[in-house]
Amino acid sequence: MILNKGGKLSVEYFLSYLELVSNARQCSTAEVYDIVFDRLFDQDETKLGQASFQAFNDAYEQFTKKPESI
Repeated sequence: MILNKGGKLSVEYFLSYLELVSNARQCSTAEVYDIVFDRLFDQDETKLGQASFQAFNDAYEQFTKKPESI
């Protein structure tokens, strides 16, 4: 996926992406964070801009508070 830092990505976008990775890989929340951070930000929090990085962190916080589905 090609993303640029021309616009702010939303919390909803990152939350959906975190859920997608979590469901596809069946891994822990910490692993999901690392995978998404590596894939989208290439381990550089400035790559997509500060606003997008903040949205990513906000989405991750929401993601960790969601109850596990059974």
